[in-house]
Amino acid sequence: MNIESVKSLFRMFSSEEDPEKYAPVIELAMAEVEKMLLPDADRNDSRLPFLCAAVANHRLCQINSSRDRTQITYAGRMLIDSPDSTMSFSQKLIRDYLEICSDLIVPQTFTFAGI
Repeated sequence: MNIESVKSLFRMFSSEEDPEKYAPVIELAMAEVEKMLLPDADRNDSRLPFLCAAVANHRLCQINSSRDRTQITYAGRMLIDSPDSTMSFSQKLIRDYLEICSDLIVPQTFTFAGI
């Protein structure tokens, strides 16, 4: 996976001007995606930078959620839980790219078989 293409896509997804500031978040996302990959998956597939950038964007949304998810009201600050929040959109973005990369990653389902 090319980190420069991941940074470029991260910039597009997050609207952040300087992706270098978030290099640790991007590197963490790349490591997460690397762990998801099947052993024989092509690490140079053009879909993987999109998945990495989506994961990095979601991680950044999680970091910023304490500020983004509050609204000032007469009674003080109130937590917003809106389906139109940035967290909701970042989760949908990850789901879409997980679906697109489904043939490259280990299935995310778990089946328990009892005796």
